[in-house]
Amino acid sequence: MAGVGKLLKQAQKMQKQMQEVQSTLADTILKVSSGGGAIEIEITGDGIFKSIIIDPEFLKEDAELVQETLLIAVKEATDKAKEKNESLMSAVSSGLGGMPGLF
Repeated sequence: MAGVGKLLKQAQKMQKQMQEVQSTLADTILKVSSGGGAIEIEITGDGIFKSIIIDPEFLKEDAELVQETLLIAVKEATDKAKEKNESLMSAVSSGLGGMPGLF
């Protein structure tokens, strides 16, 4: 039974670490700039958009160019948040390898 107790302690420790990582991700602001600075996006590490700023001069450009640049910036911000999330979560989940029956 000592092995079960050890597994439970490991699981509780990992759960706490996961909660800490999730909190860190929510508090981490990532910044993305596109179109030579014409569009700036802030997104949290857990994928919540905080702001999108568009230079008013850029809005005078062709609508299709503005739309394409905005879409590129949104995709880049989403990818950046996903990468941050995966890197932090993988650090915690790598500890699962030591738990029999998991991964």
